[in-house]
Amino acid sequence: MLDGFLIGNYTNHETKTGVTVILAPQGAVGGVSVRGGAPATHETDLFRAENTVDKVNAVVLSGGSAFGLESIAGVMQFLHEKGVGYDAGGFRVPIAAGASIYDLEFGSFDYPNKAAGYFACQNASPVTEIKGSIGAGAGATVCKMSGMAGAKKSGMAVCVAAKGSVEMAVVTVVNALGNVYDPQTGKAVKKTDGNVNAPSFSNTTITCVLTNACFTKAQANKLADVTQDAYARCIRPVHTMYDGDSIFVLSSGAVSANPIELQMMADALCAKAILTAVTSND
Repeated sequence: MLDGFLIGNYTNHETKTGVTVILAPQGAVGGVSVRGGAPATHETDLFRAENTVDKVNAVVLSGGSAFGLESIAGVMQFLHEKGVGYDAGGFRVPIAAGASIYDLEFGSFDYPNKAAGYFACQNASPVTEIKGSIGAGAGATVCKMSGMAGAKKSGMAVCVAAKGSVEMAVVTVVNALGNVYDPQTGKAVKKTDGNVNAPSFSNTTITCVLTNACFTKAQANKLADVTQDAYARCIRPVHTMYDGDSIFVLSSGAVSANPIELQMMADALCAKAILTAVTSND
């Protein structure tokens, strides 16, 4: 499923951090939407429709807050060795974007470094459904309205779906300040115990939507933006000053698709991935 994409993970179970790498060696049209007041991101400006680069080679989701963005250097080294990247003239420069969650207070202080990013690439495989405290979800937590002492374990998930010839996967790491709800029932899946008191800064939900549907950079950015609705339906509060909620979109462009159907598909699959990630350790 989703030819042209690979997913790899590095997990440090002792220090509770890791990195999840989505590779598109042949390149993919990309989009991004960043909300909330505390993002830790890399190369998101390249996704703007007016900017030159039109293909992305990797999206990196990591733990370690801004420290974890170092793992992107390992991904770039791996792709460079494979001869993958934007033709800048004398050399090819791999285009790798990314975002990190703040997980430094869950385990011991650690972050995925360059070697971790390279390792995740070496272990990348075709897209399949996975879930748990793996990759960037190793240190993910939710329900931190009363601080880290009341946080509840979350994780990462990859959920896939197909409708006709259109294929889609959502890779998400849920590390939200807020509580998590099932949008179908309105009932809490995980909720803060106690009163709101000294909310934690250690948050951010990060996601990458993969599809074989064909669209432009502008359309990819719009799809990323509207998929934030899934965050709003599942996480309350969301997009706060303590969150850096980000969604990437990557398209291999293999088939045509109705943009409204894509929007509905991405919204539903992202909500499913959020619930799966949050309950993956129950």
